[in-house]
Amino acid sequence: MMIIETDRLTKSYNGRGGCRGITLQVPEGCIFGLLGPNGAGKSTFVKMLAGLHRPDSGRASVLGLPLGRPEARRQLGYLPELFRFQDWLTPEEVLRFHGQLGGLRPQETHSQDFRLRIRDSLELVGLSDAAERRVGGFSKGMQQRLGLAAALLLDPKLVILDEPASALDPIGRYEIRSLLKRLQGRGVTVFLNTHLLEDVEELCDEAAFLYEGELLASGPLRELLSGTGDNWRFRVGGWLPETLSELNDSSGNALLRLIDSDESGNAHLSARVTDREQAGYLCSLFIRSGLTLYESGPEPNNLEAWFLQMVKSRQGGIPQ
Repeated sequence: MMIIETDRLTKSYNGRGGCRGITLQVPEGCIFGLLGPNGAGKSTFVKMLAGLHRPDSGRASVLGLPLGRPEARRQLGYLPELFRFQDWLTPEEVLRFHGQLGGLRPQETHSQDFRLRIRDSLELVGLSDAAERRVGGFSKGMQQRLGLAAALLLDPKLVILDEPASALDPIGRYEIRSLLKRLQGRGVTVFLNTHLLEDVEELCDEAAFLYEGELLASGPLRELLSGTGDNWRFRVGGWLPETLSELNDSSGNALLRLIDSDESGNAHLSARVTDREQAGYLCSLFIRSGLTLYESGPEPNNLEAWFLQMVKSRQGGIPQ
């Protein structure tokens, strides 16, 4: 089942910004990462999914229901990028208020069962010891944790998080990553909009990339990274300054780049190859050229390199 499905979803602001023609699917039970530079339209897209913005055109469903349906909202937890709690409230009072916003009657939010749910939510995000403190004295990281507790309060099937770790220190980010993995283990689908690429690389099963309001790529993270081409690294001996041009004259379309070299003739080279056979041809070329081949192997693809490649290709640059 697809928890989120959009078909040419479009939203602009007086004809500018926003996002255009987004067609996307998010499978049930996965952690999905939404990526893109500032101004790409990510927050606009997230707000449409959460029912805060109406699209100009296109269709979408969340939890199998049309966008904005109250039945879907009751099963959705949402943490916005920018939020503020009333300074004079305690975390328990904030969560009780959010329970009423979620459709519970006031007497239900004062029941013993709901008190236990509040306690569990605060414990889940590491705020048990601050349950009776005023929110006005909280750090940004503590407020971020409280926002996450509010998003998880009513046991949602889908959690949409807009920059959930932006105010957290490294320990807090590690704890939130662990929490999101536990949520996935309970069958909760997590939709994550973040600038922290290491969090996406660590957590996400699938991802999508927006740029200037358009969807450039989406799918399983492993497939996205493997689809960028292979960088191959070589370490050779017997290197001379004129060797690079001689090799590139013979290497076909696999342009070799010199990474570094030393006075003793050792050098590191890199090339983007289409397959292992092409890498093998380069190895034989080194040997025929009188070089000693010490090492040869693929460079691991990583999300940062892929992200930069997507941006550079769109800007007309040449991916390195």
